[in-house]
Amino acid sequence: MGETAADPDLPLVTQARAGDFAAFEQLVSRYERRIFATAYRIVGRREDAEEVVQDTFASVIEHLPQFREESKFYTWLMHIAVNHALKLLRRNRHGTDRTMNGESSDSYSDLPHPQFIAPWHENPSVIAENHEMQRLLSDALDELDDKYRTVFVLRDVEERSTSEVAELLGISEANVKVRLLRARLQLRERITSALGDKSRQVAADHRHE
Repeated sequence: MGETAADPDLPLVTQARAGDFAAFEQLVSRYERRIFATAYRIVGRREDAEEVVQDTFASVIEHLPQFREESKFYTWLMHIAVNHALKLLRRNRHGTDRTMNGESSDSYSDLPHPQFIAPWHENPSVIAENHEMQRLLSDALDELDDKYRTVFVLRDVEERSTSEVAELLGISEANVKVRLLRARLQLRERITSALGDKSRQVAADHRHE
């Protein structure tokens, strides 16, 4: 109850639920850019991100009467947006295994061993705002499985809490942590040549017995 009591969107949500379309338009204008930014980072194409925004608000219109105020409106809205983004990814990738499913397959025991790693100079959220690095990060993110990329975007780029990411994706907090670590390791290796502190780089030893 404490969370929803502080929800700044509830007055508009109440009006929109009563049929006030102007109130709904205010909610759209308040959040459409944030949804687009999140969707774009997940799906990687502008036109696809625009489709996610449209589908999200169409779903909100349809399901607003079912919003029970058990969480903040924005959390509920982003849950819908992420689901539409993942649905679009599955549709576009139709035959691949790059899905959000398979929680039991993620564990610390089978994390990849990077061939080349180095510390990043910047926080991931700062990197995401650097226009010179956005293309590099976008290309590296596109190489990740969808489930790892989505967790990285929500947790590191948008700086959401582990519990919120778990709620948005419908997975456990432990799995969020494993997927995030896997994403960080894979991304670090892919873009370290551009973002790494080369004086502290570590290359894997390829010699075998």
